Amino acid sequence: MDRRNFLRRAGVGVAASLSYAAFAQATPQVRWRLVSSYPRSLDTLFGGAEDLAKRVAELTEGRFQIRVFQAGEIVPGGQVLDAVQAGTVEAGHTYGPFFIGKNPTLAFDGGVPFGMTYRQHNAWMLFGGGLELLRQVYADFGVLQFPGGNTGAQMGGWFRREVRALADLRGLRMRIPGLGGTLMGRLGVVPQTLAAGDIYPALERGAIDAAEFSGPYDDERLGFHRVARYYYYPSFWEPSAQLSFLVSQREWARLPREFQEAFQVAAAEVNLTMMAKYDAQNPPALGRLLRAGVLLRRWSTEILRRAQEEARALYEEQAARDAAYRRVYAAYWAFRGEQFRWFAVAELGYETFAFPSGA
Repeated sequence: MDRRNFLRRAGVGVAASLSYAAFAQATPQVRWRLVSSYPRSLDTLFGGAEDLAKRVAELTEGRFQIRVFQAGEIVPGGQVLDAVQAGTVEAGHTYGPFFIGKNPTLAFDGGVPFGMTYRQHNAWMLFGGGLELLRQVYADFGVLQFPGGNTGAQMGGWFRREVRALADLRGLRMRIPGLGGTLMGRLGVVPQTLAAGDIYPALERGAIDAAEFSGPYDDERLGFHRVARYYYYPSFWEPSAQLSFLVSQREWARLPREFQEAFQVAAAEVNLTMMAKYDAQNPPALGRLLRAGVLLRRWSTEILRRAQEEARALYEEQAARDAAYRRVYAAYWAFRGEQFRWFAVAELGYETFAFPSGA
């Protein structure tokens, strides 16, 4: 059975219940615009929104069309939430932690330092109450949120010089947005926020000393290996990075029920397939980077331990100031504890034996 047939049968069987002939006569034509936080060149990230639009059109026999725009065509990538909130567009595809300046709790929509992995985060969102909690936060912006894909565990960034100890981080100018940037700032880094297309030239001319973006596949496409030699791991600030589809609540309420169901089906498929794409793409991409001369380096234990301490302090400080943040943080961390205990037995128990064997 091919992937598409599997998804159509397994994935959210409501699609099969749509009676196209009947509802096509009774429903209007709908045209939406969706803005992405990413450039078209990042085909997996940007492609998630394109996949959604294609499936929505298929499920509604072309009666619900969504046109996808890359970052910068209508608004910059960092203004997707604003554009949906203001009604400039009906929908967006973005990363919640980009907007922690508006509400710090949005960090938990994407992924937080020393938080849960992709599978664990997805479980929390879908079956642990996370989606309900985050939707309450987004409701303040007049927006409805749907999980919209994940990069999985990311890499720790590209550095023009080697980082051996905490002292090497002091004063280092690094492109790292969101909560990761806040955390690295506590370690002495000078965090910078740059759009994807601006990172390479900044590294090339020495305006920044380091940059993180995603994983091997996306990083290779952006060409970072040509201007920075050292590639660090793991990304302790993003063990998971869930993207989200944001929809105007006003526009959502205007949709026929069948169109709402089609959108939900398509979003659920993207949430599944994006991670599968990255799992297929990242291993060969890492191999190509290493053959090109990239030097893979693991963060020192000193840096990891200090970062973990600072992350917990950061959470506790914010929780003491913000009751809504405290509620989401407590729920997230409790679920994380249960997940870690289980994964340490089953997943890690297997991986620590099997992975080093090279089998």
